Amino acid sequence: MLQRPRKGDPVWIWVLHGWEALSWALTALVVLITSLGGTPGDRKLGILALTAALALCYAAVRLRPGNRVLRPYGYLGVLVAVLGGLAYLGDGYGVFYTVMLAQFLVFSDSPRGVVVLTGLGAVAITVGGSLREGGGAEVFLTNTISSAAVWAVAVVMALLTPRALAQRDERAVLRAQLTSTRLELAEMYQRQGAAEERERMAREIHDTLAQGFASIIVLAEAAAAQLDVDTARSAQQLRSIERTARENLAEARILVGSAPAGGAVPGSLATTLRRTLDRFAEDTGLAVTAELDDVGCDRPARIALLRCTQESLANVRKHAGATTVGVVLARGPGTVELEITDDGRGFAVKEARGFGLDGMRRRLAEFGGGLTVTSSLGDGTRVLATLPLPLDGQV
Repeated sequence: MLQRPRKGDPVWIWVLHGWEALSWALTALVVLITSLGGTPGDRKLGILALTAALALCYAAVRLRPGNRVLRPYGYLGVLVAVLGGLAYLGDGYGVFYTVMLAQFLVFSDSPRGVVVLTGLGAVAITVGGSLREGGGAEVFLTNTISSAAVWAVAVVMALLTPRALAQRDERAVLRAQLTSTRLELAEMYQRQGAAEERERMAREIHDTLAQGFASIIVLAEAAAAQLDVDTARSAQQLRSIERTARENLAEARILVGSAPAGGAVPGSLATTLRRTLDRFAEDTGLAVTAELDDVGCDRPARIALLRCTQESLANVRKHAGATTVGVVLARGPGTVELEITDDGRGFAVKEARGFGLDGMRRRLAEFGGGLTVTSSLGDGTRVLATLPLPLDGQV
């Protein structure tokens, strides 16, 4: 049985169900006219009884589709018999065959069922009408031709309906696929966002907390080693440990969102880098030279360049074995350039593995910048970070 139309169904399905509803409206109108008209009493009762029986069967099938006694095909059998009886009892009642065509399509579950049952309906009204008119070959032929014409329309409708249903099912499949794709995309974007956030947090922790803890460990070891030899130096290193720990605490609060990030890079970039280099020279005892132009850039760019400086200095402290470090901050053609060099032992760049260099590259790439690392064993290391500047070079 053809289900009630749903949103997105082809127009043809809506037309069929609209036609089915209209057929009952016309039936009710004809019954009313019959009741009020001059139809003979016995025929009037017969017509009313047949239409009432048909209406009851229809209600039983519609309200209880799983009824074991009267299934849809059983109802259509009743419909065929009623059409023949109406054609026999009333002049012009054969038109009910045309009116009820939609019901054959709605209640049949295959084109073959529609063709066979509508054919039986055509035979029923032909026989009923011919008997009412007294029989005869000419009457029978006339009624057969008119019934066959309507039956041909039913056959065409039977062929159109499966195509419309297939179209509906294809659209339903497409809608389901589209919904599924949207859900998959949303889930993928959610996973991607979570992965990017984890990567960002890992980079921030590496560039701030991890470097700070590494500095604390180095300073603590140095202070312990010199405690009995150079107490002034040990005291200075303990002060550096305390300062670094406080900075790490502030960074941790920023990372967990319990403190505003606005104070992370106060002042100009040159001023911030100068403080960082002074601290580095104080903690390590290395000779540090700096040429820092007062280059104006926005806060995210300042943070990116500061993190690159901190990571490079941490690598110098842990790996380079250098005696001098040089830092140059200058304006290039439409860019700001930060160069950090050391005279340490160097390394094979292509063989380098670690989070630090990759983290710097990704951080700079977020702002359209880049990182160039030049080094070889025994020749020191040069790190060049570049970031684009606004047209006027200012925030």
